[in-house]
Amino acid sequence: MKIPKGRRLAAATLAVSTAMTLAACGEDEPKAASFDTITVMTRLFGTAPDPNGEMQQAIQKVVGKKLDITWVPNADYGEKLNVTLASNNIPDLLVADEKAPAFVQAATAGAFWDLTDKLDKYPNLKPASERVGLNSSINGKIFGIYRVRPELRSAVMIRKDWLAKVGLQEPQSVDDLYNVAKAFTEQDPDGNGKKDTYGLIIPKWPGFYASSSPYDTMETWFGAPNGWGERGGKLVPGFDTEEFIQANRFLKKWIDEGLVNKDFATLDSANWNDPFVQGKGGIIIDVNVRGTDLSVRMKDKNPKDFDKVTMVGNLKRSDGQKFSLPFTGYNNVVAISKQRIRTEDQLDDVLSALDKMQGKEGSALLSNGIEGRNYKLEDGKAVLINQDDPAVKIVQNDVDKAFIQLGTRASVGLGQYPFKYPDEPTQKLFDLRDTLMKEDLKTAVYNPALPVIAPTQVQKGQTLNLIVPDARIKFLSGAITEEQLRAEIKRWYSSGGTEVAQETNDLVSKLPK
Repeated sequence: MKIPKGRRLAAATLAVSTAMTLAACGEDEPKAASFDTITVMTRLFGTAPDPNGEMQQAIQKVVGKKLDITWVPNADYGEKLNVTLASNNIPDLLVADEKAPAFVQAATAGAFWDLTDKLDKYPNLKPASERVGLNSSINGKIFGIYRVRPELRSAVMIRKDWLAKVGLQEPQSVDDLYNVAKAFTEQDPDGNGKKDTYGLIIPKWPGFYASSSPYDTMETWFGAPNGWGERGGKLVPGFDTEEFIQANRFLKKWIDEGLVNKDFATLDSANWNDPFVQGKGGIIIDVNVRGTDLSVRMKDKNPKDFDKVTMVGNLKRSDGQKFSLPFTGYNNVVAISKQRIRTEDQLDDVLSALDKMQGKEGSALLSNGIEGRNYKLEDGKAVLINQDDPAVKIVQNDVDKAFIQLGTRASVGLGQYPFKYPDEPTQKLFDLRDTLMKEDLKTAVYNPALPVIAPTQVQKGQTLNLIVPDARIKFLSGAITEEQLRAEIKRWYSSGGTEVAQETNDLVSKLPK
């Protein structure tokens, strides 16, 4: 049974209160200061691993604990997180969006450990970057270990064979990309004599506004702030700018002309690659790791003819100016619940286990797999092996689609050891990431409000967070007009956004300079 959205925060508050009451009650205090089994909830991007499988057993051996993991499909994670926070069964380790209102309310009410001054003694858990650590905080307080990600990884993946077929070069601007999308839709790039292809592939996006979606990326290209930006001497949300409107007006033109998949509002993000690999669509705007993922998928489909993926970085606006969308430097945090972990000794026991998991050996398992089983080391790089073995394929799936989500030190797509691919095209795509990132960092548009979250956002976020993303989808699909989209932005302000904006400005002004 689904909990109505309007009641979830109240339920979460009640659950937190209950948890704190139990924690204060001596007779409910666990007698042992250690845990044989640590419960975990995290994201899943494919088939859930077997808890008795090779990967989990190997990780448990390094950690010295059993892991009871709840794997949640990425598309459902936000909903599951809210339901979990509103329950009295919060796992010991929880991967969470630390700015999600339900999590903020639970954390500040005492449901999760404040780790601000507790991580320095754990070398694999303390923030590797002071700036990123601050970004991942809740108004300066650390309630979770951030999962490191490259600082800039937005990119555009394109069917290289289709580009050659329609006679176009790699795009450098938003107008170039439009021309590519139009050619992919109208000029039969797959050569089957049918008009059955389109340009851009967009999935149903599971995140809210400013969550590095294809929409956010394109809006940044048009000059809209990344989340929040300065306008007239104060910070305003990026959607309250003309550049936001212009970008979505531009994308709506694509949709109206059939240059985007018709099911963009419903396509499961877990199936995002499928239209590209199957030859239905030819462009994906996402993180650059998807480039190598697509190349591998194309090779699996046709080992003899797979060099069909190219990748470019952020694109210039029509006037030649370039604005690149950076990442936060992290993606969610691993928070530690106080529901069972109630003492400093118990916290140390769990943090010590987590520190082992994020050490060199543990990070290699989480991000590369089992050495000698699914990869071997050559010159410090991981070379995949035994990939035709069905049992090894399971190990590889468990790494790529699941266990990497538990890593806080080794990033998705990079690994503890960088990958060495057996074919030149995929290796070139992998190596290209660093080149594109260095170039795009020169024009990166940073979000100055990342470290803060306004009290009103916590109280009313369940409603506020939906207003603009929902209106954006309705506008793009033709359900509402541009004027109605602007009206929804005004409704965001009248529904509590005015207070959020004021509080955000006040909180940012108090951050360390």
